Amino acid sequence: MITIQDLFWLIPSASVLALIFAGIFFYRMKAQDEGNEVMKMIARHVRSGAMAYLRQQYKIVAIFFVLITVVFAFLAYCLHIQNPWVPFAFISGGFFSGLAGYIGMKTATYASGRVANACRHSLDAGLQIAFRSGAVLGLTVVGLAMLDIGAWYWVLNWFYGDMELSMRLVVITTTMLTFGMGASLQALFARVGGGIFTKAADVGADLVGKVEAGIPEDDPRNPATIADNVGDNVGDVAGMGADLYESYCGSILASAALGAAAYMAVPEMAIKAVLTPMLIAALGTILSLLGVYAVRVKRGASQTELMAALNRGINLSSFLIAIASAFLLQLIGLDNWAGIWGAIVTGLAVGIVIGKSTEHYTSHDSYPCRKIAHSAKTGPATVIISGIGIGMISTCIPVITVVVGTVLAYGLASGDWHFTGAEMSKGLYGIGIAAVGMLSTLGLTLATDAYGPISDNAGGNAEMSKLDPEVRRRTDALDALGNTTAATGKGFAIGSAALTALALLASYIEELKISLEGDIEGLQEQNMEIRAANNEIAVELTLSREQAAGMSEDLKILDKRNNQLVSRLFQLAPAGFVAENFKVSAMQKNAKITTKAGRANEIMVTFDIKNVPVEYQVDEELYLVITHFDGNPVPEMEARSVKIKSPSPIDVSAVDVEQIRLSDRQSVQMSFSPAKKLEGGLYNALVYADHGFLGATSFELR
Repeated sequence: MITIQDLFWLIPSASVLALIFAGIFFYRMKAQDEGNEVMKMIARHVRSGAMAYLRQQYKIVAIFFVLITVVFAFLAYCLHIQNPWVPFAFISGGFFSGLAGYIGMKTATYASGRVANACRHSLDAGLQIAFRSGAVLGLTVVGLAMLDIGAWYWVLNWFYGDMELSMRLVVITTTMLTFGMGASLQALFARVGGGIFTKAADVGADLVGKVEAGIPEDDPRNPATIADNVGDNVGDVAGMGADLYESYCGSILASAALGAAAYMAVPEMAIKAVLTPMLIAALGTILSLLGVYAVRVKRGASQTELMAALNRGINLSSFLIAIASAFLLQLIGLDNWAGIWGAIVTGLAVGIVIGKSTEHYTSHDSYPCRKIAHSAKTGPATVIISGIGIGMISTCIPVITVVVGTVLAYGLASGDWHFTGAEMSKGLYGIGIAAVGMLSTLGLTLATDAYGPISDNAGGNAEMSKLDPEVRRRTDALDALGNTTAATGKGFAIGSAALTALALLASYIEELKISLEGDIEGLQEQNMEIRAANNEIAVELTLSREQAAGMSEDLKILDKRNNQLVSRLFQLAPAGFVAENFKVSAMQKNAKITTKAGRANEIMVTFDIKNVPVEYQVDEELYLVITHFDGNPVPEMEARSVKIKSPSPIDVSAVDVEQIRLSDRQSVQMSFSPAKKLEGGLYNALVYADHGFLGATSFELR
């Protein structure tokens, strides 16, 4: 039978497959003829300018990365308030994001001249080279992202292998989120810096050429055209690649963190929830390759037919992912798999609707574009007014779609549309899964986006090389389609970023709640009332007034979690006893454990006993045992004992190690003073008498 551990290897396999095909497409493109010497020279100038820009940008970005890494290292290794893996995760995220952008832009600058030359023969030949060169960026982004995510999960899972599974998954996912932070910083520089360069070069070239000199766009007499073509690459290839790399990683990592939090009470389900978004992304990577081969057109195709060819590839991949993910979720055995599948389909649908909406408002054949063009008859002012107005209207459908998709994904994943307790955590997990579903076709959608600047540069190369007008007509057709696909890519990026940002925020809140539940910085008490009879267990957890303020719904999550923890310990509990009001009191401060009284390294357990047979109360010796949650003994702590002499009240106020105070409720207080600091984690406090096991509770130290 296939286990979730077996399915994990689908992640690195999909990564390697994507990178292999990216390499195949790159070398096939390089094998094509680049044209005459003039075409080669122009392509060389654009390539040189793009690489010069990228080198300068990466120098500045490297300084920021070094400074922030030093800060993380100081927090991790000097103050010990950060996971020691965080600096390395941060660096790797930025490195792979920059590497993906570099590979994509290098491919684009090599491809543009070859696309122009291919258009001398046919439109389909130019489309094939342009689109598959764009696919190099898409497949590189998803391949490197899956490689980095899979590698980090494997390393951290091995490193923290001795930790209890639920806590291990929380630690792994929160550490990996820092990897997403590195990708986000790189995306900030690449997207914003590249975007500013792109628009500055574009506007500058038009002002000099069209306005001042009165010459056509891409005229070889205008030296700014090279900067314009460079800008297309650094903004819409390297910048967009880094942007969507960050969204892609962020959606997967946020969903994994939400899964670890939502199913923390059920470790075997938590690991499935953590790996599910990674497996969906891996599945989408593989099926996107089929969509790449579905993109082709006939000779003399119209603008509509060109767009239909690109949509055919995206729609085919989306359909296959929707079908395959249903079988994958059934195979994984995730709780409420049908609802999770609904969230995936919702994300795919949101991406398709945003793409169609953007296509409608930006396509050369659509009414909005023709209306803006018609406005030019009365001057530039009406063009500006019409363009801004239609641009504002165009945001309505994507915004509404994202909102509806968010609510729908939440409701389907939560199972019952509740906005409280554990269902809320599962609903938030569904939103993250919807973002993963939307981005599961990224290898293909990013290819359509990178196709745009490649086609634009091909048109510029054809104009500056003074090729046949028919060649320019073909490159203009590809360029017009590229403008639409570039706009679609931007809409896709913004829509996915909205879902990803919501998932990241939700994961932060969920991880913060977990931290607050188990953090003991100051005297924290968890009062657990435990009743057991005939092996039926009921648990009621209460918090102090300060702890419970504003957390009434969270009590259900805590109760469910502790119910599971305690039920494991009561499997051997005899029937007929009642042990009540367990309290575990401790303080962890400056790497020491102390009590409120200031005694160093002390853990105190207080409990009441009721309905215990007489022989348990007279001359009975009680033993308190502290173990790790998995049952392994704690070497630093030997079992302490205290003898009950009689049921009458006894005042023992100054006992060194163990204390006992008997009242009408037979309240027993026992304490440990370990020789050295205990590691953070889950622990069991078990109470035994000479005649058998009395009761237990669980507590957590951080």
